[in-house]
Amino acid sequence: MDKPTSETTAEPQSSVPANKWVALIVLVGGLAMIVIDGTIVGVALPVLVDDLNLNFNDAQWINSLYSVIFAALLLTSGRLGDRLGRRRLYMVGIAIFVIGSLMASMADSATTLILARAIQGVGGACVLPATLSSMNSIFRGKDRAMAFGVWGAVIAGVAAIGPLLGGWITTYFTWPWIFIINVPIGIVLLIAAYVVVPETRAGVIDPGLDIPGLLLSSFGFGAVIFALIEGDSLGWWTQKADLNVLGITWSTDAPLPAVPTIGAIGIMLLIGFAFWERHRGRIHRSAILDMNLFFTPTFSWGNVTAMMVAIAEFGLLFVLPLYLVNALGLSTMGAGFVLAAMAGGAFISGSLARHLTALIGAPGTVILGLLLEVVGVIVVAVFVSSTVAPWLLALLLVIYGTGLGLASAQLTGTTLADIPPEESGQGSATQSTVRQLGSAIGSALVGAVLAFGLSRNMPSTLEAGGVPASEANQLSDATRESAGSAIGVLRDQGTHGKLGEAGPDVVRLLSDGFAEATRYSLYVSAAFLLLGLIGALRVKASAQKVASR
Repeated sequence: MDKPTSETTAEPQSSVPANKWVALIVLVGGLAMIVIDGTIVGVALPVLVDDLNLNFNDAQWINSLYSVIFAALLLTSGRLGDRLGRRRLYMVGIAIFVIGSLMASMADSATTLILARAIQGVGGACVLPATLSSMNSIFRGKDRAMAFGVWGAVIAGVAAIGPLLGGWITTYFTWPWIFIINVPIGIVLLIAAYVVVPETRAGVIDPGLDIPGLLLSSFGFGAVIFALIEGDSLGWWTQKADLNVLGITWSTDAPLPAVPTIGAIGIMLLIGFAFWERHRGRIHRSAILDMNLFFTPTFSWGNVTAMMVAIAEFGLLFVLPLYLVNALGLSTMGAGFVLAAMAGGAFISGSLARHLTALIGAPGTVILGLLLEVVGVIVVAVFVSSTVAPWLLALLLVIYGTGLGLASAQLTGTTLADIPPEESGQGSATQSTVRQLGSAIGSALVGAVLAFGLSRNMPSTLEAGGVPASEANQLSDATRESAGSAIGVLRDQGTHGKLGEAGPDVVRLLSDGFAEATRYSLYVSAAFLLLGLIGALRVKASAQKVASR
């Protein structure tokens, strides 16, 4: 039996080019474009629901599928960048992302928009690991820490500003422009990347392509996210509706319900993926995920923290726009302004994080940021209602945004601090995958909590307000299925709709129920942030142990 061999490639250019800071601008420009696209859609969801006749599940898939595809392909694309060239992968990713954006702008149904979002996810999966691994190869020492600080600040800042931009574009133009805007930006980035970003590759790469690993991770992630999103509509344990996929029907008469079965299959596939990757590493074949990286404590605990933060952040960015527009009756622009408070806090704290780090260290900065995030989300949850002043929510969200900026700006560099440069592609792709998987789980899981709250609590809220039980169930179902937009329709009708003089009172009760379900969702997000805080404390302990050696 032939012994596996490794393939060696040379670095075409110096790893420390003279124009490295210009290259950083181009790299974070692509990063900003793909990250903002993960959040810009959220505030436009109420408009998309109306224009494309989406239901609650469609809205979740539009938010989540981008992240699912993103997460499923990140590890593979990171390895491809190591092998084929990181600048090349970056440019291919930008081109694919632009194509997906054009398709999304022309979508006329849920299916076509979801497909376009999947293509955008493929492009984003190529871009993001290429930015991190290029930076890890180009920068050294203090410059590397500064570059990672910029990267983290961009992640936090543009993710938070996405809702404001989405609200502005949707209000003053039309929703397709939230995708069209990517086209000219992408073209400029393609040209700039070719001119100023140096091509880098890993020096030694194990042979082979890990196709089984790609399939196991993709189907595993997809099955778990599917179960989270479809659980409320199909039934978590007892199937209450048929599942039709590609002409195949999983009926309510089947011996096993669809959601727990598919979720369990997904978990088993992911366990199989972990064992398979371990096996690939032992025989020195190319693996999507180098399991040995997780023996580095700062890396493993840093990834736990990153996932928890992403679950909470993207859960918030899915739920809050729906609450602001439907329960509070704000316009998409108004909702964008409220959510932009997070961006303000994130930008300011992200820019100051480097100075704070000099005083308390990067792990300490992450811990402080997470403490502020937990406090911010809990306080917002306490004040959430159908009558709260939007300006008050905006002020409270500044607390969360400030924490987000501090934590995100330093978490990436802290997680990768003990990973050698030759493993930067694997390390950065793994951390990016964890973030994207967290964002997909966040939209699905926190969205599922919102849907559960709407379907379980809203009927009793309506009945307590004097609405007959049968009508209360119909109104509750319509609200959940429409992701809350049914409240806006009734609000616009006033006393002239089918509910007559009772219309405004029913709107108030529906808004109360939506606010209550939102509160549950926020508490779940806070719980994940607490888990992230525990992970950050472990990162600090691991970093101190390494420093003392």
